[in-house]
Amino acid sequence: MKFSFAQPRWQALGLVGVVLVLIGIWGCSETGNSITEPGVPATELVNSANHHLQDVMAIQDLHTARLMAEPDIIGTATTLDDNGQPAIMLLVTSQKAMRTAPMTIDGVPVKVVFTDRIVAMGKPGTGVNHKAKQTAPIQLGTSGGWRYDLANGYCCGGTLGSLIQVGGNKRILSNYHVFEADIVPGGNGLVATTGDYIIQPGLIDVGCNAEDAQNVATLVVTSSLPDNNVDCSSANVINGMVDPDGAILEIGTLSAATVDAFINQAVKKSGRTTGLSRSTVDGLNATVRVSYENECAGGSAFTVTFTGQILIKNRASKFLNGGDSGSLMVEDVDSNPHAVGLLFAGSRSVAVANPIDEVLGFLNATMVGN
Repeated sequence: MKFSFAQPRWQALGLVGVVLVLIGIWGCSETGNSITEPGVPATELVNSANHHLQDVMAIQDLHTARLMAEPDIIGTATTLDDNGQPAIMLLVTSQKAMRTAPMTIDGVPVKVVFTDRIVAMGKPGTGVNHKAKQTAPIQLGTSGGWRYDLANGYCCGGTLGSLIQVGGNKRILSNYHVFEADIVPGGNGLVATTGDYIIQPGLIDVGCNAEDAQNVATLVVTSSLPDNNVDCSSANVINGMVDPDGAILEIGTLSAATVDAFINQAVKKSGRTTGLSRSTVDGLNATVRVSYENECAGGSAFTVTFTGQILIKNRASKFLNGGDSGSLMVEDVDSNPHAVGLLFAGSRSVAVANPIDEVLGFLNATMVGN
């Protein structure tokens, strides 16, 4: 999620307001969530006689619009229940919705998850300060953002997530709402424009003074929102400023290949606020509503309904928190992990990621890795 701070005081606010369950998070980093259930590849689950996930996804999709017409239901997904059987997940924001939620839908069990609203995303990971100014070439998974990301007395920022290749250029990958969400002159008289500098650390970690940060890339405006199903943006690396191998703090280099998410998959991420944190995938094919502002703070708002998203357990905001927006989610293995998704939103109980292949397809990009 993206963070904003008041000038000159540092007052943390959810930068990009996500009205529902999807972009925000308040919590400490988690360097080792307990993972007790083994992951099962999605192909095995789909093909297994006991796990008809595709059938459940079809039922979920059939009923999602009706269910989400209720304001207190902000998302649906396909998951596994406590017995390991396919189920429909409902994300609800009130006790009334908890009480009135159906126990089954077309014969499929329902798993109700109570959550606060989801907003665009603290304690740093052990041993590494993800907010500090680095010596170039920098590693990613660090604080950063648009050089001019301030308005109405606030400054903002998020996470420089990973390195991608687009044509002949290496680019930093992050979220739309971290790099280019300022689309109205509004409180600062500016809008995000191709060629603008991306800095490290972000304004929120240098007292809102860009002179205390360093320029590491130049923005390429691609306007993924509001009309697409991904919250992503990228910036061309300035020569010598970013590790050319795409190393991420506390994760290292990646595989150049990607992998699909599956339920109970062990994942990790490196981000500005919670540092290195770990969790498990809890839902697939999620439909969620997210609200945004058109600049750092105080801008007009719009809402986007995302489909086909990945939900991750985020108990007490220990996996994703404010300022972590733009972090790359990867499989939890020791070396050269495969990218799984691009994190962009969450609440105190769930985090949300765009599937990485959808992000790369939108940007016509590939991962930088081995």
